[in-house]
Amino acid sequence: MHLNHPIFSKNDSIKFFRTLNKRVNDYFKENNLKKTGNWKLHLKTFIMFSLFFAPYFLILALNLPWWAQLLLTVVMGIGMAGVGMNVMHDGNHGSYSDKSWLNKFMGGSIYILAGNVYNWQVQHNVLHHTYTNIHGHDEDLDAGRVIRFTHTAPWHRFHKFQHYYSVFLYGLLTFNWAITTDIKQMRRYIRKGLSYGKFRSPVKQWTVLVITKLIYVAIWLVTPMILGIVWWKVLLGFFVMHYTAGLILSIVFQLAHVVEETANPVPDENGEIENTWAVHQLYTTANFAPKNRIINWFTGGLNHQIEHHIFPNISHIHYGKIAEIVKQTAREHNLPYHEFKSMRSAVAAHFRHLKELGMKPSLN
Repeated sequence: MHLNHPIFSKNDSIKFFRTLNKRVNDYFKENNLKKTGNWKLHLKTFIMFSLFFAPYFLILALNLPWWAQLLLTVVMGIGMAGVGMNVMHDGNHGSYSDKSWLNKFMGGSIYILAGNVYNWQVQHNVLHHTYTNIHGHDEDLDAGRVIRFTHTAPWHRFHKFQHYYSVFLYGLLTFNWAITTDIKQMRRYIRKGLSYGKFRSPVKQWTVLVITKLIYVAIWLVTPMILGIVWWKVLLGFFVMHYTAGLILSIVFQLAHVVEETANPVPDENGEIENTWAVHQLYTTANFAPKNRIINWFTGGLNHQIEHHIFPNISHIHYGKIAEIVKQTAREHNLPYHEFKSMRSAVAAHFRHLKELGMKPSLN
């Protein structure tokens, strides 16, 4: 009998997570630290929102040359990705603050990024964080037919070229959020009764989706046109902003899970996964450029995906410190700890893996 969702092993004979959890909790207690964000995150929040909104207001207020407006939309895309990785992400994980209203407020910033809180929490918090790298359950591995992210996904001839064309499609991530993805996801998730926390009224969810989309269109498309910017410049700038953000976010996401070293476990005939959930995260997740301060700062610690996946309730500002605890504990228990020393090596590993996945599968 196949289960709707995989079941993780409960046999933690090596006591990995119990040991790790104690050590991490001791770290916070001994250093008298909260697991949520602090002034460093608050300052970063101001900077990221400034990168996102300041160029927008400059475009609206000043009669800038066309090339300057286009460059500012690129900066807006960088800020958009920065808000998503640093502010929205922690907020929707409940790790931005120890105040629930502030987490909700910061998590709600996804509405100005073209997304939807309900959809994101189901896809990311529930499906991705629970069933990491399991084909058919982790929707981050689902790119339709166009890109093949796992060996168990169907193969098509055009996949032979996916390591060339995929990077051009990555930039469409948030643009698709704005246009179609949210509608498709909400319909699917409500039909399946999925939720993160209490399941809310479908009518309320659809109402929120429609209202926030209308507000989104009013801010980013209607307002610039009303203030005199030619419609085609508005649409092009909107696309460039999204493409920039989508490319950044997609690359960061893929380097953590779709690389040569990470596994794609398949449930057995009873729908069970071999490892416990915490150990599963070690096999399916990778870090990259852990010592690069710029990448650490800008990606919101998403280059420390191992720490994030095991402790999603801890703000990303702490990942650099607890990483050594996680790495040491994994080594003591003879478990993998996948880590690329640089972003360049991780990018190379990702596209090598795409090339491998694009080869025609053996009939054996």
